[in-house]
Amino acid sequence: MSQSNALRQPEAHAAPRYASVSPSQDFSIRPLGGAMGAEVVGIDLSRELDPADFARVHRAHLDHHLLVFRGQRITPQQHIDFSRRFGRLMIHVLHQFHLPGHPEILVVSNIVENGRPVGLGDAGKYWHSDISYKELPSLGSLLHAQELPAQGGDTLFADMHRAYDTLPAALRAAIGGRRAVHSYLAKYGQLQKEGAWRPDLSARQVEQVREVVHPVVRTHPESGRRALFVSEGFTTRIEGLPEDESRQILGELFAHSVRPEHIYRHVWQAHDLVFWDNRSLIHLAGGTPDHLRRKLYRTTIEGDAPF
Repeated sequence: MSQSNALRQPEAHAAPRYASVSPSQDFSIRPLGGAMGAEVVGIDLSRELDPADFARVHRAHLDHHLLVFRGQRITPQQHIDFSRRFGRLMIHVLHQFHLPGHPEILVVSNIVENGRPVGLGDAGKYWHSDISYKELPSLGSLLHAQELPAQGGDTLFADMHRAYDTLPAALRAAIGGRRAVHSYLAKYGQLQKEGAWRPDLSARQVEQVREVVHPVVRTHPESGRRALFVSEGFTTRIEGLPEDESRQILGELFAHSVRPEHIYRHVWQAHDLVFWDNRSLIHLAGGTPDHLRRKLYRTTIEGDAPF
């Protein structure tokens, strides 16, 4: 594999637009400790990163799978511009919750105004990797805090490299070479019954989220590391196995993936921007009390076909 263990430069896309350009910034990368993650301290993402600084951020993202940028007072366009430096941005199928004027941004929020939700209020209720239900799943997502509740609202992340590395031998053998089906609709009907956040999908929207098949274990295209690539949110069955056996194996994989030692819990602070690798992690919304407002903006970067 030609790209294994090498730093692949993301392809250039539409030119970013910044309020100002910085020739260099003095910042540091501080590991968070525990399962994964690092904080990027002293960086201002409203200013364009020069190539060397961008390469440091890119390398840190590969090394730590999740980066936290504190206190980022960036505009939606600056959020989009920074995200686009890593690849093509994906447009979420729920156009109802796009940020007006910025379809690249999905609004994640429990706020209701004039009787209508301003964003997707039940996003992340089940463990998942963003947009694994596409032929080209997401490389990574960037979530920017706009309004935070006084309690709750945490986001949990699980390291799927560690999950694979620590699989029991029998379970690892059972999934060797297997492929699994991913569907955006896996939990959609259930979520509609549980709350009022999920609109009925048009025929065109359903067509955009047809089932896809990916390896149960994928190889990271940049680091070469192997990771589990299944989740309770979007994975419905393992191809070539009887239904009961598929269900049992997936249940064991889901439970193993989210063991406490594999998890980092992010407690949000004002204006945090969190950038995680969907090829390496799955994540879950920890929940917010209904009476407390929460709103975040998310961009999602298109990745490669899993192998």
